[in-house]
Amino acid sequence: MMFAPDLAGKKIWVTGGAGYLGTPIIQALDEAGAETVCLDLPGKAEALCAKYGLKHTIPERANLCEVESLPETLDRLTKTHGAPVGLIHLAFASSAGKRLEELEAKDFRRTMEGGLTANFILCRTLAEHMKANRSGSVVLFSSMYGIVSPDPSMYRNEMKPNPIDYGTSKAGVLQMMRYFAVHYGSSGVRFNCITPGAFPTPATQKANPDFTELQKNKIPLARVGDATEIVGPTLFLISKAASYVTGHSLVVDGGWTAW
Repeated sequence: MMFAPDLAGKKIWVTGGAGYLGTPIIQALDEAGAETVCLDLPGKAEALCAKYGLKHTIPERANLCEVESLPETLDRLTKTHGAPVGLIHLAFASSAGKRLEELEAKDFRRTMEGGLTANFILCRTLAEHMKANRSGSVVLFSSMYGIVSPDPSMYRNEMKPNPIDYGTSKAGVLQMMRYFAVHYGSSGVRFNCITPGAFPTPATQKANPDFTELQKNKIPLARVGDATEIVGPTLFLISKAASYVTGHSLVVDGGWTAW
């Protein structure tokens, strides 16, 4: 497991922390001694902490993609845990894989609200707290599909391409990160982004072995990513090791977007 010594005792929030990519990040932060708040939907964060016997991680129930309730949620969380010095934001919204032809305006709007408007509220609220302390680090999560489009020829046997609303929201996350980095830079608050490539879960790989092989053929490293490989880049950006890095998108995709 990756270890970041300067994170010991630091208060860090991780949204979507019980997910496939969030789990190894939470484990690494816990091992590093960070005071981590794992935010996820009801029951998920509690199950993660119990499964791995995490010592420095507090589970919290929160839906950070619900725009209307988000200010109240953030007020509750900051009153309970205090404002963080670091935020790793993995939570996202999507239309559950509807085809472009099937996507309704309300589906698209819902993803933009959950994936962009909620991001804006979350980041600005916490950045204002960090600004008061003249220090802070925010790591957002985009996607390779915020940079390039999915290749339709890969999706066979009724598989649905990565949805347009998801990719559009992730492209927006990249630009939002840049705006925040510029706005809050002079206050000592850094904003960066992890932009992952293909990280299919083991269950997805097992269910779609042919598709996984097609993915490997598009990746210069000739393999899909393992969840643990997202940890090092994330801890780098959230830690003092990246103290002079802001407004940056760190692409972790095995080279997918290199050609």
